[in-house]
Amino acid sequence: MNPSANGWIKKLLKEVTKNTSFLNVESETFYNALRDCGFIYGSNFDIVCNVISNHDFTDEELSKTNLCLALLYTHTNSKTEIPFVDSVINFYTEINELKTSFFLGFLGDKKSSEQLEKIIHKRIQIDDNFITKNFNYFIINALLYVDVLAYEEFLKLETISIDYIKTLESSIEAISLGALNSKASKNKYDDGLIKLFESSLRFHDSTPIIYSEAIKTIKTNLEKYYILDLACMATWSDKTIDKREQQFLLQLSADLYVDAVHIKQSMKTVNTFYNVHRDDIALLSSSNMAQSFYNNSSKMVKKLIIRNSKRLYQELKDSKELMVLLTQSTQRDLTRVEQKKVQEQLLDIFKSIPSLAIFLLPGGALLLPLVVKFIPKLLPSAFDENRIEE
Repeated sequence: MNPSANGWIKKLLKEVTKNTSFLNVESETFYNALRDCGFIYGSNFDIVCNVISNHDFTDEELSKTNLCLALLYTHTNSKTEIPFVDSVINFYTEINELKTSFFLGFLGDKKSSEQLEKIIHKRIQIDDNFITKNFNYFIINALLYVDVLAYEEFLKLETISIDYIKTLESSIEAISLGALNSKASKNKYDDGLIKLFESSLRFHDSTPIIYSEAIKTIKTNLEKYYILDLACMATWSDKTIDKREQQFLLQLSADLYVDAVHIKQSMKTVNTFYNVHRDDIALLSSSNMAQSFYNNSSKMVKKLIIRNSKRLYQELKDSKELMVLLTQSTQRDLTRVEQKKVQEQLLDIFKSIPSLAIFLLPGGALLLPLVVKFIPKLLPSAFDENRIEE
C-alpha cells in the first residue's frame, strides 16, 4: 500500500480485512495504541496496532493512515449503517458547512474513497502547513484526535454541533496553556510556543474559557485521557517535567476524576516516547528550538515563493506602491505604517494565488516578515538595485 498514491484507502480497507482484531479491542486499549505509535502526540512513528506493515512510510503517510484507521475503528464500533467512506465524508462535509475545515472545493463531487483521500491529505498537509513542520508535529497534528472525538459525537447524534468542537478546542486551549504556564520559569521560546498554540486552533478567535470552566466540559473518558496527554506533552516541551508541572498535572487528574495512577502513567509514557524519539522529532532535536522554528519557516516560505514566483511577480507589478515599499525594504527598515501596508497588500495578492492562501490562515501572518525577506531575492535583479550577483 502506498498512502501517497491514488487508491490507498481502498487498498487499506482491503488489507484491514486480513487483520480485524484491532477493531474489537476496548476503546481505552485502542486509544493507548494510538498514543504508543505517536498519533496522539502528533509525531507518528508506526502504524497503530501494527494493522499493516510500515514500509518506511513518511511522516505524512503514517499520519494519514493512522487517522483513517482511527476513524474506521470509531465507525465500526458505532451503530451507524452508513458505509464508512460515505459516513466520514458526511462528517467532514458538515464540518465544512460550519466553516471549520480546510476542505472547501473537495466536497461537491460524488462520494468516493478518492474524494476521502483528498480530504485526509488536505487535513494532514505536513509539508506546507502554515506553522511549519516543527510546530505541525507538536501542535497541529496532535489535534487530529479532535476529529476522531468529533466523529464519534457525529455518529451518536447523526449530526455535529459547532458548539461541541468549539467547546472541546477551547478546553484544550485553556488546560494546555495552563500546563505551559505552570512552568516555574519561562523563556522566550516558551512564550513563543504559547502564542503559537493559541493561534493554531480552528476556533482561535472564539471566546476563551478559564480552567475551571474547561474542566466541567470534559465528559467522556477518552476526552479526559486526551486532555491529560496533551497537558503532559505541553509540559515536556522543554524536555523535562519539573515538580511544579507535576503538581499541576496531578491536580488536573484529580479535577477530572481520573485516578492518579493514570496521570503518572501518562507522564511516564510521554517521557519515554520523547526520549526514545528525541533525535527524530524536529522540535526536540535542535539545541536552539526557536532558531529551528525560524529556519524551517524560512525553508517553507522560500519553497512557496519559488513555486509561485512568476504569478507573484505579475501580481506585484500591478501593485506599484507595494513594489516601491518592497524595493525600499532592501535598503532601509520600513516604518510600522509601511509594514502594515505591505502586509495588507500582500495578503490581498495571496488571496488570488491558492498555494499562498495558507498565509491567510490563523498564525500565517507570523510568517509575513519572512515573505518580505525572500521576495526581493527571488525576483528579477532589476527589482533590487543593490543586489550583487554571485
